[in-house]
This record gives sequence, structure tokens and C-alpha cells, in this order.
Amino acid sequence: MKVTVIGSGYVGLVAGACFAETGNDVVCADHDAGKIAGLREGILPIYEPGLDALVERNAAAGRLAFTTDLGAAIRHGDVVFIAVGTPPGEDGSADLQHVIAVAGTIGRHLDRFKVVVTKSTVPVGTAAKVREALRAESDADVAVASNPEFLKEGAAIDDFMKPDRVVLGVDDPRAEQLLRDLYAPYVRSGAPILFMDIPSAEVTKYAANAMLATRISFMNQVADLCERVGADVFSVRQGIGSDSRIGNAFLFPGPGYGGSCFPKDVKALVHTARQAGMVPTLWEAVEEVNARQKQLVFGKLVAALGDVCGRTVAVWGLAFKAGTDDMRESPAVELVHALLGAGATVQAHDPQAMTVAAALWGDRVRLADEPYAALAGADALCVMTEWLVYRNPDFARIRDALTTPVVIDGRNLYDPRRMADLGFRHATIGRSTA
Repeated sequence: MKVTVIGSGYVGLVAGACFAETGNDVVCADHDAGKIAGLREGILPIYEPGLDALVERNAAAGRLAFTTDLGAAIRHGDVVFIAVGTPPGEDGSADLQHVIAVAGTIGRHLDRFKVVVTKSTVPVGTAAKVREALRAESDADVAVASNPEFLKEGAAIDDFMKPDRVVLGVDDPRAEQLLRDLYAPYVRSGAPILFMDIPSAEVTKYAANAMLATRISFMNQVADLCERVGADVFSVRQGIGSDSRIGNAFLFPGPGYGGSCFPKDVKALVHTARQAGMVPTLWEAVEEVNARQKQLVFGKLVAALGDVCGRTVAVWGLAFKAGTDDMRESPAVELVHALLGAGATVQAHDPQAMTVAAALWGDRVRLADEPYAALAGADALCVMTEWLVYRNPDFARIRDALTTPVVIDGRNLYDPRRMADLGFRHATIGRSTA
């Protein structure tokens, strides 16, 4: 099948490469000439495990091409996916200007029946606006569909190739058949393709992310309670996670959720709910808990060191999670900004996010090329991302490098009793040393 993906960012590039991997003829289009030139040379604009090899293999096989010529790309595809960004506005709403602009461009280049699919994360009602933009430019036969993505950064290839489910909002039987054929190779193991009306598909994406964000904020509040009453959040997590109605996923306490999805999607859902006349108390509370949680590590550091002005603090992990270089809404970014604002010196390391960090902070943060180099002369270590390289470090080397043996363990990677035995002042998120 001939497939076009407009937008070569995280979602678009993963989708295009994965569609090509199953034999489709895919063109990825983007207005950013620098990005397209890099992709043609095998230089990816993002880090995602396995994506570079997937792009290289399919480009070499002639199944995956990149272009800035949106008109040619649109004419190529039987199915055209819109995968451009929808950044949050000041009021929390999703900014749809790029989606609608692309829809208008598609309308100007319709040459036969096509299915136009919103792959970007968009609020309910967006497909109707896309349809209006298409009709404003052309009276050609076209179907509109919604296909929200459910990709985890760091595991996006597996999520796409072996999905839990594929959600498709359609109102045209021709679109349903084309999309059923396109996704058939990915559901051979029995995962369902869930066809539904378009508004339901649009709501499903936001509802899924809000549910996961709610679990994180819920567990962070449980961790807070555990610290106050002397309980251990690990034991509590096992106790509730073993209930089949609850399960273990997304019940790890930490410094708050971040990334490109949860923060903006919860905000957009709150905005949509308010517009619909709701009072979204629960989702507003999820946001509030997360905002407080992002201040927690800094608070624990001040409790351990006192005034941090003039102190040097090492930070391990800058990406919002392991497996990505994405620092958007990362709790580590908020920590670093708090430290710099308080007059501290920051020395940081991350296995993948150093280029992003250098662009963000320049010489205001000392970036180390390996974890232990970030510790030299530091008064404390804050662990903010659960990269494997941080999970079983040389603790004697850490203790010797730090001027005071303070470790703020924002990801609960280390056993509190072991850390106490090793002579560390070790602060966790809801763990007990008893």
C-alpha cells in the first residue's frame, strides 16, 4: 500500500518506518529541510532504540523515502497520516494550527480517493475540523479517520509492531477496509483492531494517558503517606498490585511524570472537559499532585544539605525517562532550574540527552561525559532517571567522590538498608529503612 506520513517527528518517523517494515511504500514529508536532509543521510532527529536501523534498512530497500515536497507526498499516498505537533496553548488546549494547515494542503492536492488519518494527539472534534479544511479546498472524494498512537518512548518500535490494540475511528466503510488491511500484519498474534466512531477514538487517547497519569499521581501520594507513617511504599505497591483488578503497571513512585504526552494530554483533557461544561476535579488534582511532586527532590536535598547556595550538586539522568533523549517536562529539568536559581553549581550526566541539555543550558550546567565525572567535588548526588547504568554503580567510588555522602534517590533504585550500611545519607520516595 502507498502510505504518506506528514510530520517526521517522533510519532511520524516511528509510524513511517514501521509501515515500511511490513512492505508498504512509504513517504515521510516534513517542511523542515534540515530534518529531511539529515534523514536522507541516516541522521535521526530523535533517539529511540532500534529506530536508526529500521530507517536505514527500509530506506536502503526503497520502501521509505523522505521529502519536503508535501504536494508530491500527498499525491503518493492512498492513506495520508497527519502526524504533526499539537503543543499546548497557554490555556492548556491543544494547538491545532499545524494539523488544520496540513489538512488544507492535503485538500489542495487530492487527485483520487484517499483516507486522511489524524495520527497526532488531538482533542475530540478535530477530525470534523480536518474534514472542513479538506472540503474548503476540494470537493474530491475523501474519507477522514482517527488513529491515536499509544507508543511508549524507549519501546516505540515494539509497541507499534506488536500493539496491545489498534484504535481506529471511522465513518466510511472504504476507510475501514483500507485501514484494516494496513494494520493486519501487526495484529496476527490476536491483538484487537478496535473500530469505533471518530469522537470515541479521539477521546480514547486522552483518557488512556490521563488514566496512566492518575496512577502515577496516586502512587506518589501513597508514597507521601508512607513516609509520614513509617510504611514502605514498595511493600504497599506489592500489596495492591497483586490485586488482578489493579495490576502492577504505573505504580512506581518517583519525582513526577514528564515527557511529551502525559503533561500536555492531561491539560488538554481538562480544557476539553471545561468547554463541555464539566468540572474535572479528578484530572485537575492529578496535575496538582504532579506539580508538587516535581518539587520533592529539591526539598529533600535542602533538608539534607541546608542552604544549597554555593554547593555543587551532581545529577544523574536528565531525560524524563530511560530509553529516550526527551527532556520535555522532565522532573530533572525542574530540579536543575531550582538548583541554579538557588545559586548551586550543577554537574550532570545522561546517557542520551547531553546534546539536548547542552542546547538548553549551555555552560550554565557542567555536563560530564560519564556518570562518575559528574560526582567530582559534588556535595550530593540526585538520581532522576532510571537508566540501567545507574542501577548498580560502584558505591564506594560514589562515596569517595562526594564531599558529603548524600544521595537523593528520586527513582528508588537503591536499597535503603544497604545505603545506610555503606554510610550514605540516603533519601527515597516513600521507602522505609526499618
